[in-house]
Amino acid sequence: MSIEVTTLDPRADADEWNRYVERSDGTNPFYRAEALRLQATDTGSTPHLLVGFKGQEPVGLFPVFEYAKGPITGAFSPAPFSWSCYLGPALLNVDKLKQRKADRRTRRFLEGSLAYIDRKISPVYAKFVTAEFDDLRTFAWNEYTVEPGYTYVVDLEGSEDDLLKRFSSDARSNVRNADPDAYVVEEGDGDDVDRIVEQVAARYESQGKPFQLSTAFARSMYERLPDGAIRPYVCRVDGAFVGGILVVESERTRYRWQGGVKPDTDVDVPINDLLDWHVMRDGLRDGLERYDLVGAGVPSINRYKAKFNPRLETHYEITAGSFGIDLLIDRYRKHS
Repeated sequence: MSIEVTTLDPRADADEWNRYVERSDGTNPFYRAEALRLQATDTGSTPHLLVGFKGQEPVGLFPVFEYAKGPITGAFSPAPFSWSCYLGPALLNVDKLKQRKADRRTRRFLEGSLAYIDRKISPVYAKFVTAEFDDLRTFAWNEYTVEPGYTYVVDLEGSEDDLLKRFSSDARSNVRNADPDAYVVEEGDGDDVDRIVEQVAARYESQGKPFQLSTAFARSMYERLPDGAIRPYVCRVDGAFVGGILVVESERTRYRWQGGVKPDTDVDVPINDLLDWHVMRDGLRDGLERYDLVGAGVPSINRYKAKFNPRLETHYEITAGSFGIDLLIDRYRKHS
């Protein structure tokens, strides 16, 4: 039996789509229908929620965003310049299959998805960023370019002391010797989501770098996704906000989505070490398996992240079409 690829409506079929998201091991909260709608609104794009079925059985998901401006049409996952976590294709109901059947099912689902994208969107440029999805051969066979990217992942296993012992000596010292009366690290609220994004934006601005994530988008994600999907961890000194990290949480992984930038205040507290430690410690306590530090491609930042003894993992950027079209689309968006 062949794989039929169809689409679901992000509003009318939201509950059905979310059930499939929850059953797939390769998804995160940004796959949920409410998150996809927010990405589409924020970027002025049209979402296509592709689902592959073998009979009545769902076998794959692929959220794709169509972005059109002037003569340019692009297909993206995640949405263009949305600062979202990884999207791309995700599979269901393949764990118990033998390798030959799993390979065939994956190939047919992806071929059907790419045929839909070509037929319905006809993009001059396509860009998909995916993680926790390793079989990318079908993209290569269909003349897509597949490039690896890298991230650091800390395994949340053993006891809290075991976890802390794996840190570098300075990170361990910063956590163990910090005066508990000098600071508070806690989960904040919607206002703290705003504070974290504003602090990151200020850091980017000071470095002359663009930063397009809006506080409104991050706040809406926090408010509309299920409780715990977005967790604003904040550090306060004398009751004042001094730093924070926006954590995205899936069933088994915490993602260091935004924040953790160099603080702009002079306090004798290792703010980011303590924030990351509390995120990991709480994740371990709650039975999560991984802390994805989201990125290992900037040497200066890598030195900080490497203090937690992470593993290097690969994600992938999949592109097709004219080189530089993504920059043109970015320019159109900035001036629209």
